[in-house]
Amino acid sequence: MRFLITNDDGIDSIFLHELVHALGSAGHDLAIVAPKHEQSWIGAAKSRNRAVHACTIDRGLGCPTWIVDGTPSDCVNIALAHLLKDPVDGVLSGINVGLNASLGFIIASGTIAGAWEGALHGLPAVAFSQDLTTELYDELKANGGIPDATLHAVLKISAQHAVRLAPELIAATAPRTFLVHNINFPLPCRADSIVRRTIPAQVVVPRLFSPADDDGTHRLIFRHGEDLSPTTPLTDRAALAAGQISHTVLDYTRIGVA
Repeated sequence: MRFLITNDDGIDSIFLHELVHALGSAGHDLAIVAPKHEQSWIGAAKSRNRAVHACTIDRGLGCPTWIVDGTPSDCVNIALAHLLKDPVDGVLSGINVGLNASLGFIIASGTIAGAWEGALHGLPAVAFSQDLTTELYDELKANGGIPDATLHAVLKISAQHAVRLAPELIAATAPRTFLVHNINFPLPCRADSIVRRTIPAQVVVPRLFSPADDDGTHRLIFRHGEDLSPTTPLTDRAALAAGQISHTVLDYTRIGVA
């Protein structure tokens, strides 16, 4: 298959690179259009009030690669309209650094927004995310985005699951159906980790910003929030907690349906 790949962690994310390497080794035809800088929690924002620059770049990934100094939505929109010469079978976004599970995180996610931009163009789309502990996330950021050997091994396993799932999900999704497949890999993800169909957890996430500093500024403090979900059906957060791969179908045509 031919895939357009984007993310929200930026072009230099090893999580993106491992997805690309795995898909390329499986023989898929790839094109990458990713943000120049990290765009986490940007949601589906587009750069309305400034010009956006796109250029080719070589990161040794073995496929045409561009960077865009904008959002994941900018990347996919510009790619499909102006950068790619040939049509693609679907849009893949990720692998994200951290989970994108529960309503609050799904709506805010730049990773899912990259996939959603593909759906807005009538294409099947899949978002991939790798769950991490807060400690592992902080350690990863402190090391410049370079995972230790244990996390890197987990990431490679998750990428292999993505290689299996992406063609299946893209092929099974009709065009112009406004669907995004949201895949979250557990920590650790194993070769025998099973995939479970889930719904988004109902999590409230208040007080994400610190009290004001002396200069009047507030800073983001990451919180997983409080899960208010009923015990059934299975939620994305519950599947991850059980060591399972969560597959949530985000059907945007259901928004507002009584």
